[in-house]
Amino acid sequence: MQAEWQSVIPALNKLEVTANPDNDPVSIDGESEGFLLIGTGTDAAVFRSELFPHLAFKVYAQEKIEKKSIEEHVYDHLGSSPYFSRKIGSGENFLVLSFEEGTTLFDCLLRGIFIPSSVIDEVEEARSHIRNCGLNPRDMHLKNILLQHGKVKIIDVSEYILPGNDQRWEYLKKGYQQYYRYINGKPVPSWLMETVRTWFNQTKGPDFTFEEFMKKVMAFTFRWKI
Repeated sequence: MQAEWQSVIPALNKLEVTANPDNDPVSIDGESEGFLLIGTGTDAAVFRSELFPHLAFKVYAQEKIEKKSIEEHVYDHLGSSPYFSRKIGSGENFLVLSFEEGTTLFDCLLRGIFIPSSVIDEVEEARSHIRNCGLNPRDMHLKNILLQHGKVKIIDVSEYILPGNDQRWEYLKKGYQQYYRYINGKPVPSWLMETVRTWFNQTKGPDFTFEEFMKKVMAFTFRWKI
């Protein structure tokens, strides 16, 4: 028996997603009535259907089609968890996931929205669940964690099959515990957020500590009187 959402596949197939060089977001060609673009990444674009607003259709670029199998594998292993989207179904170049509303922690900082300490505990619980499923909790950053009615929802699970610790969550956790009280309720300028993100990507490594990183960030912040 066909699932109801399969009725929109012909319309979905009118949308062509193409990967771009230099890790830039994908490009989208074609038009399809009834679908709304809600997000783009380096591998795929995510659409929402007017007929099935509770679902998210993640369409992968042909050049990155292997990422679709990887993410499907991860979602199948994560199973039912309050911290992740549910996989509803899949097609040749797309996944159908439960649509998750919420505000990313990145946007919370930009807009001065309070981030409760319970977020730290819930992400830690989610990370334990990932490990218990035989996966590796990587790539957990401000844009991949949603605050949904005061609860955590984590999106983008594609790196959970990779080895190693990228230290993203460890830095965020320490930053929250040691420094969040200074900016609680205050919007953080986007240029400062992007500067910190760029520095992290450029300087992370075994010889660079959180303390050294934050010393650099705080010196820059106070110089501009943020």
